[in-house]
Amino acid sequence: MFTLLFICFTCIIFGKIFLFAVKASWGIVKILFTVLLLPLLLILLVIAGLFYIALPVLVIVGVVSLISSHT
Repeated sequence: MFTLLFICFTCIIFGKIFLFAVKASWGIVKILFTVLLLPLLLILLVIAGLFYIALPVLVIVGVVSLISSHT
């Protein structure tokens, strides 16, 4: 009986810890993407001569960030 309770509570606790880890890692990935990867991608596109692709991407990201910051 106690073994069954122990197993249930262990699964619940480690399930909550796992969900917290997934949420934390998703937040870290979003921060890394917006701070490091997106500017690096835009710089590499401009260096490679793909300015006509980099400019619309920059405009779209700017508009989305303005809209999301006001809501």
